[in-house]
Amino acid sequence: MAAGKARAVLYAVGDIAPDREDPRQSFDLVRDRIREADIAFCQLEVNLTERGSRLPQARHTVRAAPAIAAAIKDAGFNVVSFAGNHCMDWGQEGFFDTIDNLRAQDLGVVGVGADILEARKPLFVEANGCRVAFLAYSSILPMSYWADERRPGCAPMRAHTLYEQIEHDQPGTPARIHTFPHRGDLAALEEDVRKAKAEADVVAVSLHWGIHFVEATIADYQRDVAYAAIDAGADLILGHHAHILKGVEIYKGVPILYSLCNFAVDLRMDEAHANSASFKEIQTLNASWIPDFDSLYNFPQDSRMTLVAKAVIEDGKVAALSLLPAYVNKDAQPAILSADDPRFGEVLAYLDKITRAAGLGARFEVRGDEVVPLPA
Repeated sequence: MAAGKARAVLYAVGDIAPDREDPRQSFDLVRDRIREADIAFCQLEVNLTERGSRLPQARHTVRAAPAIAAAIKDAGFNVVSFAGNHCMDWGQEGFFDTIDNLRAQDLGVVGVGADILEARKPLFVEANGCRVAFLAYSSILPMSYWADERRPGCAPMRAHTLYEQIEHDQPGTPARIHTFPHRGDLAALEEDVRKAKAEADVVAVSLHWGIHFVEATIADYQRDVAYAAIDAGADLILGHHAHILKGVEIYKGVPILYSLCNFAVDLRMDEAHANSASFKEIQTLNASWIPDFDSLYNFPQDSRMTLVAKAVIEDGKVAALSLLPAYVNKDAQPAILSADDPRFGEVLAYLDKITRAAGLGARFEVRGDEVVPLPA
């Protein structure tokens, strides 16, 4: 679509899950900055409900106050993806309550619905003459969390996993791990992108995916899905779920942000949880994970480094993409950093390291207080 001299600024962050008496405090250090954007996107990782029953297949679950929806709106966000591995944790009551509570605050919700057609439906947002389509999918899926023709849930982008023994004659040796996109889900995603592109200047695809906590590693299916989405017309790939940053890739001029990390996620931990077998096992995925019973942010140390993606939309396209380094304190509050803050360099060095380690090829240039990813 032709947009003339229209211009809009889009900010995008990763996971949010405030769970405190005054959820507005989660955004105290970033509210003014997020409000600068014409469009602001986040991924919701918590059910906003006082009802529902925990589904037996749910793992870590949080049911937080419906008032959090107002805090999200107050922080400056206007687009929320709920497509993820927590969307059905509290059953259909919690699922629909969350959607209703978000919409009651005039927040656009994407990636979920009463059936698969609604879950795949794009959310169109107009700002300053620019029209942006959002699509959202999840690859991290407990059984029955994805929508189908007769069941509510999120839009799925499933993947298959194959373990190939490296030394076929040596029992117990390590295996190569191969992952492949679900053909039907990928075809649906491509169709969704093509249709959305016909009605919007820019298409942003949100993907809840990847390998959580493991430094740098990108699963095979992620690249396949990202490339297919871009080939179908996507202008921006927004990844999350991993709870740490992942690298950046530029494919055919389009940025793939494999994981934006957490943004505002409250996670308490007590001694019983810290000593549980389930936590001990998952703790092995990241050596920087040390429980802190006095902290609201019990994630690996690496999870303190996060990003805000900034896309400038002009003349019907993404004219510029930059990253705003940010840091999460022990009270789970993110703060956007200036270039003269030593933590700015820490985030940039980590981002460069993991991008190189994953073989993604992007390089980074500092421009003022922003980081611009460039092709190799």
